[in-house]
Amino acid sequence: MTTATQRELETEVQITPEGIARVILRGRLDAETVAGCWKDLQRLRAATINKLEVEAAGLRFCDSAGLALLSYLNLRRMAPQAAVSVIGLEPELDKLVRGFTPADYEAFRQPLRNRRLSLPEEVGNTVRQVITDFREQLEFLGSVTGKLPLTFLDRKRMRWAEVRRVFESAGANAVPIVSLVSTLVGLIIAFESAQPLAQFGAQIYVANLIGLVMVRELGPLLAAILLAGRSASAFAAELGTMKVNEELNALETFGLDPMRFLVLQRITAGILLTPLLTFYATFMGILGGVWITLGLGFPLSLILHQLSSSIQLSDIALGTVKGLVFGAIVSGVGCMRGLQTHQGPSAVGVSTTRAVVTSILLIIIADAVFSVLFFFLRR
Repeated sequence: MTTATQRELETEVQITPEGIARVILRGRLDAETVAGCWKDLQRLRAATINKLEVEAAGLRFCDSAGLALLSYLNLRRMAPQAAVSVIGLEPELDKLVRGFTPADYEAFRQPLRNRRLSLPEEVGNTVRQVITDFREQLEFLGSVTGKLPLTFLDRKRMRWAEVRRVFESAGANAVPIVSLVSTLVGLIIAFESAQPLAQFGAQIYVANLIGLVMVRELGPLLAAILLAGRSASAFAAELGTMKVNEELNALETFGLDPMRFLVLQRITAGILLTPLLTFYATFMGILGGVWITLGLGFPLSLILHQLSSSIQLSDIALGTVKGLVFGAIVSGVGCMRGLQTHQGPSAVGVSTTRAVVTSILLIIIADAVFSVLFFFLRR
């Protein structure tokens, strides 16, 4: 008979000349004590044992590592010729130990083999994923298009308090970063264009260039991309966390449509706030360019005259329309990716990444479509 103590675990091994062994465990059988217990049990391998009895009634605590050791003993891996019985365990733990079969043990012993897919299989899987994602996008777009007008016009259905909250968190809180980025972009454009124009004696046209580029192109684009990084990711993370925690299922159980209760408010806020951020980004970008133009020695009245002569009402309308479309894209994609979140520890992160990437991609595509369309309309 031997007795060993490993921290809070006491292991007693008794072996009789008749080949009957008894293991008595007292204390805590966990990840910290199971290694010492394993060493104490090695005596069972060297002896000829016909019957093994494991007395576990004295265990105060047993975690997954302890259950693995008890299952190993119960499967006769320590004493192959012995009849093993584990007694004294709590009913829940005993059920787990007895539910572990030799087939499970062999399955765990086999190394994982990742079969490499052939090129046709990889292409087929990619095409299937693209088609599935496209179908889900169409379903989401159809659901939003069908429900948003009715919800927007009905005060009882539209939760305007939630719209104001999203408007503040996604719009007002984005003002500092939009101010910084837009101003710096205006400065960069002014600096980069001043030198080439100086070769032709046309530095005053820096103001024209800044006004036209910021109003028609960079103002809406900067506001949308910054919103994609802030708001689309936030929407995807919020809705994705709700889905992982089964809060969306709880809403459906209460008879509430998650689309109408959560998604439409965010899309409405995104559509309303993006044009405002677009105007603000445009103003800050022009302001940054004006500072540089003033530094070149031109009077403010001449700069303002050049700006007013280069910017037309159609340019402002184009920037506004772009802001509305980009806002719908950013908020819609963020909500859609959040609703597409799967289960798993990294699911929310994957949805957030997909929301940002998809939003920026669709923004660039939409901007290209606007450019081509208005080019042919102006001809």
